[in-house]
Parts: sequence; structure tokens; C-alpha cells
Amino acid sequence: MRKQRQKATLVDVAAMAEVDVSTVSRVLRGQSEQRIRAETRERILEAAEKLNYRPNFTARSLRMSRTFTLGIVVPQLDNPVFSAAIRGAENLAAQHGYSLLISHRDLGEAATTIAKLSQMNRVDGLLVASLDADEVLHSDLAEANVPYVLLNRQLSGAPFSVVLDSREAARKATEYLVSLGHRRIGHLGGRLGGFNAAERLAGYRAALDAAGIPFDPALVTMGDYTFGAGRKAVRELVRTDATAIMAATLVSAAGAMAELRLAGWQLPEEMSVIALHDADFAEMLFPALSTVMMPTEEMGRVAADLLIRKLAGGNPEPVRALPPGSLMIRDSTVAPRPGAPRSK
Repeated sequence: MRKQRQKATLVDVAAMAEVDVSTVSRVLRGQSEQRIRAETRERILEAAEKLNYRPNFTARSLRMSRTFTLGIVVPQLDNPVFSAAIRGAENLAAQHGYSLLISHRDLGEAATTIAKLSQMNRVDGLLVASLDADEVLHSDLAEANVPYVLLNRQLSGAPFSVVLDSREAARKATEYLVSLGHRRIGHLGGRLGGFNAAERLAGYRAALDAAGIPFDPALVTMGDYTFGAGRKAVRELVRTDATAIMAATLVSAAGAMAELRLAGWQLPEEMSVIALHDADFAEMLFPALSTVMMPTEEMGRVAADLLIRKLAGGNPEPVRALPPGSLMIRDSTVAPRPGAPRSK
């Protein structure tokens, strides 16, 4: 009979990391800002992972009157942006002995998810991603009785959020289309008045201004970030003389490409497309979609770390916008073809 492997303890983690048990305990509870050096913290977390250390959740919860569960609320489960953020948050939470409860709430749904998660004492804190208008989100968060951190969204009165630098990403994507020779560039944007929609539109306009290209509002469509919205929006753009499209997200870009192909457009010869964010499915599209990489998994990790520090009684500093990554140049972007652009 195989002997059962003994579970690792705090003493084991402390021995491997060469620190005191009390230091290990503070780090794994999220109290790493209390005069603990970053390299010491990383060494402890690596030791805990190597030893597969798992705290006694039941005893700890009873002792501290906490569930050691975080909640994350997202508006779309099929969007790679949110799935990557969930992955990052879950990995970080597990390092500190927390579980992650995932809840989905569609745009415009009744505002009950945040209240239920917090008021029924099911979570100690919340990570909240929302595409709703500011006033709706304000109302929702007023019902929360636990600490929260916003994901990829800034909101007045909400001091803690972790956002991506969408303005710089949009500028980078548009600038690349300009470098190919495009001058009539359409933009598939987000909800009018939304934080990220405004940031991406500003980045798009900044790239046009830098290139001396006049802004034309007829080339901009504002909606949401769904596949269906991408299909609908591109029907408006094809009535213009656009030769390229900068889409705010992968999902809306996929919708636009599907609609264009159904209408008989040759991609990218008759319309180049680039999107913000990157995921495996960008390479599965036909043609493979050019993108600007965004640190969405890091966003989830940083947000979870910020929330756990708050729960531990710390006073963490606000987080700066996370900069975009590299351009991923694939088959969906080429120089505009000679002659007059096609329009329908």
C-alpha cells in the first residue's frame, strides 16, 4: 500500500525560503507590503508553489470569520479579454490561499449579482468588470458591502481599479495602418460615453492627427463589443470609402470580418482589419487577424493582488495603466490596393 504523501506546512515553506514562519504567514495572507522585500515575497511564493502548500481553509475561515473567497463579475464569458483576466486573478488568488468565484452578468441585466455575492457573505471581496453606464455601475456598487477593485474601468468615487492603456493601444494599431498607406481608416468602437470607448477613440484620433489625416466622424461607429455588433457596424462602414478598420476588440473584429466575407469582400485586399487584444483564436480566423497584444492576464493578477492587500488591512497605492504589448502582424492587414476603394 502506497504511503500517503504528507502535506506541506508553513514550517516547510519557511525552511525552503529561508525565512521565519511569521514572514511566510504574512506574505500568504497578502500582507506583503509590511516591510517585506519584493525578492523575499517572490521566494516565499515560489517555495509554496514547489511544495504544493495548501492552508487549512476551514480552520482559518473559522478563526478569522472570512471565507477566503474572492468574486469576479464579468459581462462576457466568451470574450478572451475576460477569460484571460479570470485566469490571472485565479492564479494569484490561489497563491494566497483564496478561491475565485466567477459570476457572469450580461450588459443591462438586473443589478443583483454584486449585491448577492457580497450581502450573502459568499465572498470577502470583489473584482468587477462591467460594460454598463457609469450611473448603473455606481448603483450596483452601492449595494456591495465588501471591498472591490474595478477591472479595466475607471469610475469616479471608486479609488481602486486596474486598467489597460487602451488609448496607446488604439494609437499603435491605427499608426500601423497609416504606415501601410491607409488614409481612410474606420473605427469599430464601444459604447458611446464609455471609459474604454473614449480612450480608444482618443488613441485613434491621435494617430490620425500625427499623420496629418483629417478626422471623419462618418468612419466611426460606436456600439458594443459583441460579434453581432461588429457585423452591424461594418455594414455602415462599407458605405464609406474606408480601406481599413481598427476594431476595439477581437470579438467585434471577428464579427466585422464574417460580415464582410458574406458580402463578398476580399480580405485583406479590399479591406484590412486590425484589433486590440490578442488570443489564440485571432490566428484561427481567415485571414489570421493582426492585433495589438494587451496584458489582460496581468490585469487580473494585479487586480487580485491589490484586492488581497486591501483585505489584509494594507493601504496599497493606485495602479498605473498597464501598457500594451507588441504588434502581432498577420494576414488581415496589407497596403491599400491601387485605384478607387470599393464601396457598397
